Amino acid sequence: MSIFPAERRRELPDEPGVYIFRDVRGTVLYVGKAISIRKRVASHFSNPSTRAGVDLLAMIDHVEALVVHTESEALLVELNFIKQYKPRFNIRLRDDKSYPYIAVSLDEEFPRVYFTRERHRRDRAYFGPFSSAKRTRSTLEVLGKVFLYRSCDGPEPGRRSGSPCLDYYIKRCEAPCVGYVTREEYRKGIDGVIAFLSGRYREIERRLEHEMRLAAAEQRYEDAARERNRLRAVRQLLERQRVANDGVGTLDAIAVAVGDTDANAQVVQVRDGVLSDRQSFYLDNAAGAGPAEVAEAFLLQYYASAMMIPPLVVVQHELSDTAALAQALSERRGARVELRAAERGDTRRILELAERNARLALDQEKLRAERSRQQRVEALDRLQAALGLDAIPLRIECYDISTLMGTNTVASMVVFEGAAPKKADYRRFKVRSLGDGGDAAPDDFAAMEEILGRRMAQFEAHRDRSPHDRDYDPSFAALPNLIVIDGGKGQLAAGLRALDGFRDRGVTVVSLAKRIEEVFVPGRPRSLQLPHDTPELQLLQRLRDEAHRFAITHHRQRRDRAMTASILDELPGVGPARKRALLTHFGSPDAIMAASRDELESVPGIPGKVARELHRELHKAGV
Repeated sequence: MSIFPAERRRELPDEPGVYIFRDVRGTVLYVGKAISIRKRVASHFSNPSTRAGVDLLAMIDHVEALVVHTESEALLVELNFIKQYKPRFNIRLRDDKSYPYIAVSLDEEFPRVYFTRERHRRDRAYFGPFSSAKRTRSTLEVLGKVFLYRSCDGPEPGRRSGSPCLDYYIKRCEAPCVGYVTREEYRKGIDGVIAFLSGRYREIERRLEHEMRLAAAEQRYEDAARERNRLRAVRQLLERQRVANDGVGTLDAIAVAVGDTDANAQVVQVRDGVLSDRQSFYLDNAAGAGPAEVAEAFLLQYYASAMMIPPLVVVQHELSDTAALAQALSERRGARVELRAAERGDTRRILELAERNARLALDQEKLRAERSRQQRVEALDRLQAALGLDAIPLRIECYDISTLMGTNTVASMVVFEGAAPKKADYRRFKVRSLGDGGDAAPDDFAAMEEILGRRMAQFEAHRDRSPHDRDYDPSFAALPNLIVIDGGKGQLAAGLRALDGFRDRGVTVVSLAKRIEEVFVPGRPRSLQLPHDTPELQLLQRLRDEAHRFAITHHRQRRDRAMTASILDELPGVGPARKRALLTHFGSPDAIMAASRDELESVPGIPGKVARELHRELHKAGV
């Protein structure tokens, strides 16, 4: 049963808004919207429809409510909270890859058109996201042939030689670097790129055909032939992707397929009757929501980051309340968006294409997941046999030490459960016994003994704590089946001294030495050398490499903070904002220390008086 009492539910407002379920430690479990917050929250408790719903109720400690004016406003607030908190029981797009975009550098005199995976610069136009990097680069190839934009890097066209590059001679660029094309003429090509990427294909065809006929009428036959070839390239690209007649126009067809704990959404983009792109997205669905709820959550999250919202979005019949969704999308687009189901004709056929692909993608994902699960089970079985364990090591912890000349020594603890990383249980440690002094001799053995001793102490401290306590840490409270130490015999001996309590409870402790991948096991006089192509050794290597990555990342962060703190934090007149300004301008603490007084005075946001004092203090310190 929930630990959130019924009398407190009745205190919630009977108004539209957003509600947030939190557990005893304040972690956000679920964010929802409602016309009436009180009635919607009550429905969660009166009729949990899935096993996940029951699990959610048992974890709720308190509920927060935020009242808004309209249901469409509640949709947008809910979306922002989901993006901010990433609740476990909400439907969320998986952030497992960065989607490709095409960017146009409108801030430059002669703009570039290029492939990118970032879209944070306000002075650039972005188109996408696209589902395939290969197709994105293929589109750029066609655009380069048709619109002849420059391919050189940098804000200004050209190269040091002062002569046109090969692109000019093969008719792929009009050489703005040497003045063969004016800024206005070059911009016409960029306008064509933007029109094409915006889906205005008919406009591009008409423009190229007009240029071809005009050149022929003026007897500029070479120009006419070039325009003809460009027109052919565009038409060939469009004909390969045509899926409907021109009357279909511009729309997105969106379909979802739902599994037990995941889902897939397919977006088929049609622009002027041409299939512009087909995108596939996987979603986490821990609460086991149905197709309507999944589709609604996906629509909001997808169009929150999409560069373009079409005037028509075609959805499945299962989608329930379309009015609030359509209003929210219309507000973001700045024009009316129609959200409706497809009944017949080309739009129905396009939606069925999306539905088939969604089911197929979800089935393929299940096959991949099952194949991966079988591989993990095989690796654990073989590791159990290789180490002579009494049980399969379902939870494995691995520890690594990272240091540089004895300074900023840190350690990492990474956790694999079921042979897969459990990143929520990763922990970092600062090694206390060695301090941060540069004259301390590095002692990995002492550091390892300290860290594993603290891990043992944390386990003992959590034994009597309730999972509902705010100080309860599920990672430290868990009992591992196997502990792997990065190192050789010395590190293993240090770890064994600290882990008697774990070993008395049946925990196996081993170490993995990197030079020839030797596994040292207590009680065995010789190291165990597993074949390099075996799943069991590859699992141990993944553990060790992940622990090393996690430790060295922490070490670098502490080292960088120490470098900046040792110089900048002690300087007069330099607070956090000015320190950021200095680092942004110069790039590193070393560059700041090497800067002249004039260079320091030129930093935006640093007054001249402060810059002069800063220069004087740096030189007083002998830097």
